[in-house]
Amino acid sequence: QVQLEESGGGLVQAGESLRLSCAVSGSIFRISAMAWYRQAPGKERELVAGLTSGGNTDYGASVKGRFTISRDDGDDGDDDNTTVYLEMNNLSSEDTAVYYCNADISTSYHRRNYWGQGTQVTVSS
Repeated sequence: QVQLEESGGGLVQAGESLRLSCAVSGSIFRISAMAWYRQAPGKERELVAGLTSGGNTDYGASVKGRFTISRDDGDDGDDDNTTVYLEMNNLSSEDTAVYYCNADISTSYHRRNYWGQGTQVTVSS
């Protein structure tokens, strides 16, 4: 069973930094892409950052230049031991939201999108 587990959220002051982690586990054949989304109260979920298996990145306009997405496949280099990170710098109150990890994963049986449970980031001004 594939699982995505986020960690690293919390309460920080405006201008500070935070790093989120998303650990992927399970019997995975391939991870085609990974991304971070966020959802603030009363707003729709939006893309924060995306990373393809080829290393291409994409960022939401409001976080470009402040956030960085990266991926670590662990010592064995296999996709079933992957962690994706979101380094967030110069945070503002507008970054307050629940952050969700997302991954496009192929197993032996199917290819589908998976979501983590979310981690709360709160930035006080």
